[in-house]
Amino acid sequence: MAKYTKIEWTDSSWNPWHGCKKVSPGCANCYMYRGKKRFGKNGNTISRSKTTFDDPLHWQSPRLIFACSWSDWFIEDADQWRSEAWNIIDRTPHHTYQILTKRPERIEQNLPANWKDGYPNVWLGVSIENQDYVYRKELLINIPAKIRFISAEPLLGPVDFGNLTDIHWIISGGESGPKARPMSPEWAISIKDQCLQAGISYFHKQNGGKTKVGNAWGGRILAGKTWDGIPYFGQ
Repeated sequence: MAKYTKIEWTDSSWNPWHGCKKVSPGCANCYMYRGKKRFGKNGNTISRSKTTFDDPLHWQSPRLIFACSWSDWFIEDADQWRSEAWNIIDRTPHHTYQILTKRPERIEQNLPANWKDGYPNVWLGVSIENQDYVYRKELLINIPAKIRFISAEPLLGPVDFGNLTDIHWIISGGESGPKARPMSPEWAISIKDQCLQAGISYFHKQNGGKTKVGNAWGGRILAGKTWDGIPYFGQ
C-alpha cells in the first residue's frame, strides 16, 4: 500500500475532528498541542473538520487508516459527530480503520447500532503508557472487535500487561519532541518479550528523544533489529 503519513504503522491518518483534553501522563507533551500552537490554535478546543471529515469516501484504493490522530475518537465533545463518522467507516469496507483511545470506558455506549461482533474493517486500541493504565486493556477485551491492540507510546515506565489473550498487537515507542521523557530500552524489550511469548504481533516505532536516526526519533533498532509486526485480519 502507498504511504500518506509519516506514522510508521499506518498508511494514512484521518481527522474528522481535532483538538483534545489531557487525561493521563502520556498526554503531557502530545504533538497535537505543538502542532496547534504552530498554527495559532488552541489544542483544547475540539472542532469538526471543515475539510477532511469525509476524506475516506474519496480514497479509492484500500488504506490502513489511523482515525483521530489529532484527537480521541471517543472524546465526549465529539458525540454530536461520531454517528456520521461511523457511517463513513461502514460505507468504506475497503479501508481498515485503527481507532486508538485513552477513554475505553466510553467505547461501549458509543458504538454504532449495527456493530454486533465488530465491524470487519475496524481495529480497536487503547493507549497504555505505564503500569497505572493497564486497566484500559481490561476494558478493551470486553468490547467485541476483530482486532484489539495496545499503543505503549510514549512509554513512560515498565509495563507488565498480564494475560494478553484477545489482544492481537502491541506498539511501543519512546517520546519525542523538545520535552521528551527518556524511555529505557529495557521497558520496550520487556514488551517485545511479552508479545513473543503470547504469539502476537509487535511493532516498535521509535526509541524516542530529540534526534532522528534515519527517519525515526532515536532510531528504531531494539535488541539488535527492527520490529515491524502488524496484524492483518483474515490474511
